[in-house]
Amino acid sequence: MISAEFENEIIAGHPITDYRFFTTDQLCFSDNIRTICRTECPMYGHSYSCPPAVGTKEECEERCLGFSSGFIFSTIAEVNDIANLEETLATKPEHEDVTRLIRDRFAQEFGEVLALSADACSICDECAYPDAPCRHPDRMLPCIESHTIVVTDIAEKLGMEFFYGANVVTWFSIILFNE
Repeated sequence: MISAEFENEIIAGHPITDYRFFTTDQLCFSDNIRTICRTECPMYGHSYSCPPAVGTKEECEERCLGFSSGFIFSTIAEVNDIANLEETLATKPEHEDVTRLIRDRFAQEFGEVLALSADACSICDECAYPDAPCRHPDRMLPCIESHTIVVTDIAEKLGMEFFYGANVVTWFSIILFNE
């Protein structure tokens, strides 16, 4: 059971917009997400945070379900034009920094964790995959969708808000852990 003190520390110390705790049996995994990755995402096969580097759908699902509990949270950022992908993506590093801090605090409290975040890793201008090892394995965060998790499904199940206005970007991350 998460203590109120730990929960307050996590929430008070970070710019989290919304959050929920859940059990991993509430996660929805979908083959369709992997199909979208393969057919529509330019990062497929070009990043350690994306398929196929993260493993098969079955391996990802098994990895996630190896944890009993999860913490999903969101941060938001306001942009001038949500359709401007460059402007929108420029807000992601702050969310990723928050995700790493929360991941590290969960790891201190619970040991091994799996942190999944929004979109493909963008730490390096060009990922070393598949020719060399990841340059920043301690900072790289696989994306939620790479693990075939339907993030809108879990957010809706848990009653989380994810639309805050026309020019507001909502970023999600999930931390999986064992209590």
